[in-house]
Amino acid sequence: MSAVTTRRDFLIAAGAATGGLVLGITLPVRGGAAPSSTDVNAYVRIGSDGKVTFVVPKSEMGQGTYTGLAQILADELDLDWGAISVESAPVNPVYNSSFAPMQFTGGSSSIPGSFELLRKTGATARQLLVSAAAAELGVPEAELSTAHGVVTHRASGRHVGYGALAARAATLPVPANVTPKAPADWKLIGRPLPRVDTQGKTDGSAGFGIDVRLPGLHYAVITRAPSFGGKVASFDAAAAKAVPGVVAVKEVPSGVAVIATNTWAAIRGRAALKVEWQGAAAAGLSSKTIAADYAERAKQPGVVVHERGNVEGAGAGHRLEGDFATPFLAHAPMEPLNAAVAFSDAGLDVYVGTQFQTVDRNAAAELAGLPPEKVRIHTRFLGGGFGRRANPFSDFVREAVAVGRGFGKPVLTVWTREDDVKGGYYRPQAHNRLTATLGADGRPLAWTHTQVIQSIIRNTPFEAMMRDPKTGIDVIQHEGASELPYKVANLRVAVHDSTLPVPVLWWRSVGHTNTAFAVESFIDECAHAAHQDPVAYRIALLEGQPRHLAALKLAADKAGWGTPLPKGRARGVAVHASFGSVVAEVAEVSLVGGRPRVHRVVAAIDCGLAVNPGQVAYQVESAVCYGLSATLYGEITLADGRVEQSNFNDYPPVRMAEMPAVEVHIVPSTAAPTGVGEPGTPPIAPAVANALYALTKVRARRLPLAHTTFA
Repeated sequence: MSAVTTRRDFLIAAGAATGGLVLGITLPVRGGAAPSSTDVNAYVRIGSDGKVTFVVPKSEMGQGTYTGLAQILADELDLDWGAISVESAPVNPVYNSSFAPMQFTGGSSSIPGSFELLRKTGATARQLLVSAAAAELGVPEAELSTAHGVVTHRASGRHVGYGALAARAATLPVPANVTPKAPADWKLIGRPLPRVDTQGKTDGSAGFGIDVRLPGLHYAVITRAPSFGGKVASFDAAAAKAVPGVVAVKEVPSGVAVIATNTWAAIRGRAALKVEWQGAAAAGLSSKTIAADYAERAKQPGVVVHERGNVEGAGAGHRLEGDFATPFLAHAPMEPLNAAVAFSDAGLDVYVGTQFQTVDRNAAAELAGLPPEKVRIHTRFLGGGFGRRANPFSDFVREAVAVGRGFGKPVLTVWTREDDVKGGYYRPQAHNRLTATLGADGRPLAWTHTQVIQSIIRNTPFEAMMRDPKTGIDVIQHEGASELPYKVANLRVAVHDSTLPVPVLWWRSVGHTNTAFAVESFIDECAHAAHQDPVAYRIALLEGQPRHLAALKLAADKAGWGTPLPKGRARGVAVHASFGSVVAEVAEVSLVGGRPRVHRVVAAIDCGLAVNPGQVAYQVESAVCYGLSATLYGEITLADGRVEQSNFNDYPPVRMAEMPAVEVHIVPSTAAPTGVGEPGTPPIAPAVANALYALTKVRARRLPLAHTTFA
């Protein structure tokens, strides 16, 4: 389908294919732009056979997006849960997000960005069906009602199913204004309904990227430079080609690819390759030298990105200062990166688990030398993403196209776990230096926060929209620091923009993970210096922040804050806002053999309206687990420009036996939904670190916690 296909053309084509009703709704994009023919980002298809299909432009990577979005639409359509099927959308401007002119999944934006759109879509479809039924039955629309996929005439009991009405409904003019249901009439929204993808993921029928099987499919792996920035100088493929099953060896922009009839043969062939490398930009770089440089730079004034009051003129008081360091982190999704490509006379088909459909489609088209409309992205289930499958450079998709181009048969290019950990993209290493001057009442008179960190959006298409034109600083770098919620009259936040030859990328909750660790650890330090309870101290400083207060008080209450604990245990707290939501977490910890053990985490989230409370709880639990892995163990280190970690043996996640009990409580709200997938990650590190301080009086200033010796 052409990249410039109009909304009308698209809907006509789709309707002709189904013989039923296809509906798209236009909403303005964020920022107040006027609606255009490409602002359609969802549609419902009702076939003449009665099947209702929701074509979802978002990716499902375990976060429950398919379920939550279908729940909204099904409620407005008056369908029973289970009566709506879901399929992934092709790449087309009609599916562009309301947040940016592209089709993508990220930023915890799927539900917030689609809620009103899907309500309007469902309500419009329902109105068209009612109008069609009124004509069919010869009765006024006001005498009709909808339920269970049927339109019923209340007085006579006569009824017509949606399928029988679809063709007629498709001929009616789309009403300009419809009124979605009142919340009191919701039957599905707000309920913890079961996921729509559970069956497929239970019986194995769900199609992940790595499950792709095409006629004549071959498999490829790539050997990449051991140090970032390295390029192939020369290679000897003789030994690789001698491995049974290996059919081709070719140089690609990122290294040398080995193509075989099976993955194991490709891996063995790669091991037999002899490659000489040159021009490694990261040669000699080490994590220790980066850390030392960052610590020194943080002592110097940076570019001021946010300021209020007069820090220098705030007055005298008790001065505190603290340095907090966070390392590079790998995303390490359970399903390693992969993409399958199939060239044909019709163009190029790419089968991939992606978060960046539009970006990947355009990148594949560019590399293949094809117009975008000749490239078809088939979005598969994602075995985890965490931001890694939303790459502005489309690295793993470009690789797959480069491998498959000219081969003549479909090829699935697969990354091993070691490939992903050693040669992927990382959350940036960072250093945060904070100072505070406390007044006689123990509250901060002044607060400064200086950080050193790489920019994620440098040299990407997102730079223009995400780099502050006044300061030149990437807004992601200081998110969570500039929005300090605590009442401090004199505040300054400054950034040193680091440039390193290490590829960096958004990692679950992006800049908030390192800033929350620093800010919430330091505010805790201020509370203890003031000899005040950490929860009470925060409450006093959160005047005018009702959502923070609600989440904090709920978490503290449910955790039993202030009540006695068994000997050898302590609690710590943190509260942080990100992606429109506020999450507070209370961690209960002890030391076992001198190592931290987290027994219980109580979380409270204000995410506005919880479309599916069960999914909200699951996502917060997931975020706690993911963040706890980074808190306790996560660290990517460099030596001579090379990553030292390789797999889960030396880049371990939290094991099942280590996982604490997690309780999630949702702050009741009727406000519009806000993000859920990421906001639960930032508070866990400071909550655990603060609990360990309460237990040992040792302040953890560097992550992972393995670097801190607790008495």
